[in-house]
Amino acid sequence: MPPSLTLVSRLLYRFLAQLARLAMGSGRWKDLQIIVLRHENAVLRRQVGRPALNENDRTLLGAIAAARPKALRQGWIVTPEKLLHWHRKRIAKHRTQPPTRRAGRPPISAELHQLTNRCDGLIHEYQNAA
Repeated sequence: MPPSLTLVSRLLYRFLAQLARLAMGSGRWKDLQIIVLRHENAVLRRQVGRPALNENDRTLLGAIAAARPKALRQGWIVTPEKLLHWHRKRIAKHRTQPPTRRAGRPPISAELHQLTNRCDGLIHEYQNAA
């Protein structure tokens, strides 16, 4: 590393260390913890491919996404489009279940019902005339 970059990296290190001490002393250690976890997450993302999410993961991420504002969803492992895709798949799966069949004979149309009554009346008239 050239000497100028070494000096800059040392200064940056000292500056960040001082900021961390200030955060710890002022009770903002939770914010510092979140920054550390986000950085660790970013490093791990660079090393690993896409995670395989199961149905429970999708449900949890969808519920959290519904509760969080859009600005706080930056940098998530899922995009808003992917959340919408999961939602559409779940709705389609729910709506494509086979309908329950009623037991017994299916109903006949009103027209067919009238025709059978008319034929029944004609049969009675013929039998009475004979």
